[in-house]
Amino acid sequence: MTDDRIGRARLHYERAVFGGDADALDAADRDLDAVEADLALARGRIVHARYLADRTEDPDELPLFERAVRLYQRLADPRGEAEALFWVGTFHQVVRQDFETAQPALLRAADLAARAGDRLTLSYALRHLGIAEHRAGRLDTARERLAESTRLRREIGFPAGVAANLIGLAHLAAAGGDRSGALALLDEAATLAETAEAYGILRWVREARGEIASG
Repeated sequence: MTDDRIGRARLHYERAVFGGDADALDAADRDLDAVEADLALARGRIVHARYLADRTEDPDELPLFERAVRLYQRLADPRGEAEALFWVGTFHQVVRQDFETAQPALLRAADLAARAGDRLTLSYALRHLGIAEHRAGRLDTARERLAESTRLRREIGFPAGVAANLIGLAHLAAAGGDRSGALALLDEAATLAETAEAYGILRWVREARGEIASG
């Protein structure tokens, strides 16, 4: 699709310059905005993955996601805007540990994703909103948001994502005094992670099991 859009932009250029059709330039802008938005979002995700590996903030990460938000807004693409806003919120929550700044972006992402029917992005936004509720000590609300995120992930067939959420639900169960229930959730998370070959999540399961067992 990227090649198609760039190819169309070239044709729009020729129509404008050689055919005298100035309106073709607006169509070219829309195609190139879509390419740029997708690229900014994709590059931002890669930068974030590097942060998770080495915990070093890259000054390019937030501008990439913010650029994607602006472009998707210009394109009137709520699905793309939802995903880009999710990543803006995630940057503030995960990289900066600034939960207050993250919250509006995550809430807006959840709203747009729900209206666009994007269950994957909605599941991510709900997960991170649940994390924020857990951190604030609102365990019931945190559980509701993580449970809804987990339901969506089961529906769309995302076992690695379900496993990640079950770890969060296990911590919530342990915080509520249900240690056996927490360990059962971790057992399911481990099975799902193994099936999905999600070895990073398996490491999280082992760490959570140690924390809950020793708690």
